[in-house]
Amino acid sequence: MSEGVQTSPAFAPRVFSGIQPSGGLTLGNYLGALKRFVETQENGVETIYCMVDLHAITVWQDPERLRHATRELCAGFIASGIDPERSVLFNQSQVAEHAQLAWIFNCVARMGWMKRMTQFKDKAGKNAENASLGLFGYPALMAADILVYHATHVPVGEDQKQHIELTRDIATKFNHDYGVDFFPITEPVIEGAATRVMSLRDGSKKMSKSDPSDASRINMTDDADAIAQKFRKAKTDPEPLPSEAAGLAERPEARNLVNIYAALSDQSVDAVLAEMGGKQFSEFKPILTEMAVEKLTPISTEMARLMQEPDEIDAILRRGAERARAIASPILERTYEIVGMVR
Repeated sequence: MSEGVQTSPAFAPRVFSGIQPSGGLTLGNYLGALKRFVETQENGVETIYCMVDLHAITVWQDPERLRHATRELCAGFIASGIDPERSVLFNQSQVAEHAQLAWIFNCVARMGWMKRMTQFKDKAGKNAENASLGLFGYPALMAADILVYHATHVPVGEDQKQHIELTRDIATKFNHDYGVDFFPITEPVIEGAATRVMSLRDGSKKMSKSDPSDASRINMTDDADAIAQKFRKAKTDPEPLPSEAAGLAERPEARNLVNIYAALSDQSVDAVLAEMGGKQFSEFKPILTEMAVEKLTPISTEMARLMQEPDEIDAILRRGAERARAIASPILERTYEIVGMVR
């Protein structure tokens, strides 16, 4: 078991996390999520990974694109190293217990809690009155995603930490209201050099699949030539790399590329700078590019192969959903009993 995954004796360690199938995977998804998911799987902890398609439809999705994106995301999980025999891998809508528990949590969570969620404010923008009720209630469904498996740990980026705090609040209030110790108080797992990968064109903005510039991101479907070209053209500054991390403080593009190199090479930022400090970007970029092509091209190649076999992907997701329901169903049934519902 990983030293970073510890829990109280009442709950066996279990990791849950999910990604929305709302567009193509980027390097940010890989370094901030998928790579870490694989590492957790290898540590021997029980792992449950999900394509959260119910979350995706909180904003309108073209049905055919959603189906394609769900399969592509599943292919990305597998190509990155998730073994569907060792981890539970499924799409959310095939396990009805997520939505069923979410309704109970809608009745536990308070309006004031939801209104404080910064992601809703960011996504709804100035048109909050026109946002879907699903987008507003998204955090309660996320809490259900986690707690329907009694997950004790969730690997997340900093931008999702507030939602885990809400999950903890919901679990605490449920346990208190019903006088039970039923739901675990889930811990966020936030670690790694590149948990937040930034745009290759603007180091102050997160790398995003919605950015209009394709040059701003590495898509996990990019081939070797595309990966190399994007890193060669990535924005930098004229100064050489510093020898210590403090020297990156006011240099967002430099910090981003060093973070990416550190994450791809499984080193700390300090270790990278101890080796690379003093190099100009004309020297550092080719080294980064070579490593990125070596690490990422096999993933894009395997994703392309899997996407030629949609029936294989669908079968994997169905088997995963059966395994997920075997865990979730008794937890939901016990929740109903605690609440007082006649079964």
